[in-house]
Amino acid sequence: MTQRFTGWHMAAVLVAFFGVVVTVNVIMARFAIGTFGGTVVENSYVASQNYNRWLAAADRQAKLGWAPEVKLDAAQHINVTIMKDAMPLTNMRASGTAIHPLGRTPSVALTFKSEASGALRSNETLPPGRWNIRLSLRRGADELKLQQPIR
Repeated sequence: MTQRFTGWHMAAVLVAFFGVVVTVNVIMARFAIGTFGGTVVENSYVASQNYNRWLAAADRQAKLGWAPEVKLDAAQHINVTIMKDAMPLTNMRASGTAIHPLGRTPSVALTFKSEASGALRSNETLPPGRWNIRLSLRRGADELKLQQPIR
């Protein structure tokens, strides 16, 4: 014996279908909000006007041959080591900003002091969590700008 397909059955199918759709949308929206790092550029037209200048600056930076290594130590200080040809560079100056990806915590201005090894260590500590570090590293007239996520 087979049962008839009634309006109640159709209602159950529709509720189940849209329940799955809404559940998936809510889960995906929560993932998107939790992982999106924020605005990339405020105005894409203005950014496009500077594109060639940014490419030239990136080319100058690449020709320096510097390989910065940015780490967070156990005390939540940022440590920066700049290598060139497998040797650490000394007499470096650095400044920067730590920006929370979602803007939930105020940005932290960073100043650095030189360690005996030639590495740079931030004077400021960061609260735990995920941060985007924007650094300006200088040695004489040469400058390297970088942005890097750090935990």
